[in-house]
Amino acid sequence: MKKSFILSALLCSAFAFSQGSLDYGGGMKFNLNPEGTKYMRFITWNQIWMRSSEMNPGTMIGDQGVTKQEDIGLRRLRLLAYAQISPRYMIVTHIGINNQTFINGGASGSSGTGGYGAGKKPGIFFHDAWNEYAVVLPQEKKPFSLSIGAGLHYYMGLSRMTMSSTLNYLAIDAPIFNWPTIENSDQFARQMGLFAKGKYNRFEYRLSINKPFVTNQVPVDATNTNNAVAVDNNNNARWSKAGYFEYQLFDKESNLLPYKVGTYLGTKKVFNIGAGFYTAPSATKTSVNGSVDTHAANLFAGDVFLDMPVGKKENKMAVTAYSVLYDYDFGPNYLRNLGIMNEGVADTNFTGDRALAGAGNLQPMIGTGTIWYTQAGVLLPNAAEKPKVRIQPFAAYTYKNFDALEKASNQFDIGSNFFIDGHHAKVTAQYSTRPVYTAADKVDGYKGEFLLQLQIYL
Repeated sequence: MKKSFILSALLCSAFAFSQGSLDYGGGMKFNLNPEGTKYMRFITWNQIWMRSSEMNPGTMIGDQGVTKQEDIGLRRLRLLAYAQISPRYMIVTHIGINNQTFINGGASGSSGTGGYGAGKKPGIFFHDAWNEYAVVLPQEKKPFSLSIGAGLHYYMGLSRMTMSSTLNYLAIDAPIFNWPTIENSDQFARQMGLFAKGKYNRFEYRLSINKPFVTNQVPVDATNTNNAVAVDNNNNARWSKAGYFEYQLFDKESNLLPYKVGTYLGTKKVFNIGAGFYTAPSATKTSVNGSVDTHAANLFAGDVFLDMPVGKKENKMAVTAYSVLYDYDFGPNYLRNLGIMNEGVADTNFTGDRALAGAGNLQPMIGTGTIWYTQAGVLLPNAAEKPKVRIQPFAAYTYKNFDALEKASNQFDIGSNFFIDGHHAKVTAQYSTRPVYTAADKVDGYKGEFLLQLQIYL
């Protein structure tokens, strides 16, 4: 039992070291016994965005039609706490806000100006809240481990990036389509249910069964099945099932918490191959000549992740690469248009061709079809013992081919991380493109967005 306590403490320290700062140690960790094997840990982080964005045609912000917009916003403000006072018991609580801008992101139901205007005083909410019990304790000389848990959790299967940590991305953020049910049948990529996790040697597994949050969109009636469009409508939601399986060829990653690291900055040698799924019966509905049909959501993914040091050891150079293929089936012609911190609304005076996705920075994000996403970055060499800044240029490519759109799209991201103290203090600059469809068979060019992020993480 004492060995299990020590292993938990080591995992906590490994999580801190993976962030690329040797000075951080265990962070805000409070020991509950002299040995430090019983503890409580707090993690807090802020991500502040400044943007210059080209708007979709027909966009209005405030009372003015705009083609370009500069702003500042709060992408994430979070606090996570977890405690383990026994080798078998753990509790995890994660609260925060997301996506507050000067014009939106305020408390639910707020509008207009004043003390609780649309952009003021956002409602803080729980991202995670679960209890966990180790049935088979992880031990150094035993290959198999098993933990089970219940609550509002992040063990949602599908892909590595579906369960990604938001603290240590390679690019400025996740591509969003890695969370295919986000804010529809989940609570910011989480659902309530039961999960099981564990390892067998280099094989890691995660399984869950969950009760999706209810969605009740009304399908538009079509005259024939070819024109039917599935919408989110699970009514009395039935249980969803999810899983992710991964083989770790080199260093083994910690699974103390579900959050997958985006880049280790050369502190580990990792090469993983994974595959996952998410399925939910009666997730969407279509209507044809008044006859309503239900459709299951059957989502699958396969991915590969590489992160390792290269070159001379004293230069501390490293490469990071990740590639994932998503195969999504939500029912016929299902399509969701999303945009991070979108501030635009439709300009009623606009007379040109409007974007099918809508105003602002909306784009076709999630739908029935396939998505291929690949990113890669290089941590440039620096032999200094404590360099003032480490630089990590990166690029990403996205290919989307949705059934609802007759033409596929190609998107690019390019940028660089500037690490002042690993992921604990970093600045990220990124330029991204998105497609603008003015018809299902017409990509009327691409719009660009320049983003600058300041992240502080303790």
